[in-house]
Amino acid sequence: MNVYPTKLKEIINTISMFKDQNDRINVLIDYAEKYKEVPVNIAVRPYANEHKVEYCESEAYVWAKKNNDGTIKLYFAVENPQGVSAKALCSILDEGLSGETPESILSVKPDIVLEIFGQSLSMGKNLGLTGIVQMVHRFIKSGR
Repeated sequence: MNVYPTKLKEIINTISMFKDQNDRINVLIDYAEKYKEVPVNIAVRPYANEHKVEYCESEAYVWAKKNNDGTIKLYFAVENPQGVSAKALCSILDEGLSGETPESILSVKPDIVLEIFGQSLSMGKNLGLTGIVQMVHRFIKSGR
């Protein structure tokens, strides 16, 4: 069992309450609708390739900025308008991890994707979504 920061744990617990696949999908769509695009003071199009998530069909991009108190603020861009799963994950990661310490964020493993979306993901979608989590880790580890 993974140990998550409090805000993220609350989100995961809420999603986990929905055992019916259609209900879970509706909750994830709600999260996708909360998705906020990266602000222009962080990045502007065309986004740098160093921020692009490999293998993500939704063309996701990730930024991690250190706050003055040492916590992290995450930012995302999902360029594919049909990238509902990517938008949902980015919204969940932003809501659940922004404001956390680097150590706390790095404790969240890529298998969180399976906890959120379940086993029904295609291999390609799973690869892209886990890539988003891995990209968050990469930027935090690099200090950028």
